[in-house]
Amino acid sequence: MSQSSAQILLQSLEKKNKVLDEIIRENGIQEELLKQEDPDMDAFEASIDSIDTLVEELERLDEGFETVYDKARGEIVGNKAMYRTEIEKMQEQIQQITDKVVKINAGRMRNQMRAENFFKQKSLEIKNATSKTKAAQNYYNSMNKLNYVAPQFYDNKK
Repeated sequence: MSQSSAQILLQSLEKKNKVLDEIIRENGIQEELLKQEDPDMDAFEASIDSIDTLVEELERLDEGFETVYDKARGEIVGNKAMYRTEIEKMQEQIQQITDKVVKINAGRMRNQMRAENFFKQKSLEIKNATSKTKAAQNYYNSMNKLNYVAPQFYDNKK
């Protein structure tokens, strides 16, 4: 394996770190939106789409990293002394990635709980509005029947 393969692995990890930073930023945007009294759902949906795109990019980076690592693994393991600095940098990047993934998962769970609470609240508001509309309709129908007087001189026998 050439020195460039180790550099490719390191660059892949650095790119993954940058993508994770973007996901953390988008999670923060979602959190701020969900904290608002009446959040902008279009902005929230755009943020979700952005995170989906970033996750796809992460998957491509992971696949590329795995492919290069599978080809270079024997050489790296066999010559640890030769690749010591690259290995240390990769370990540092992997630690940062792990920390960021934990942070992203925690933020995602918080945002999910906020979103569920928001949608539950909106569902209750809709249910209350429907109930009030139904009560008003029943009142209207009852009041219309109040002035109705059945015929008094009608024979119901056949």
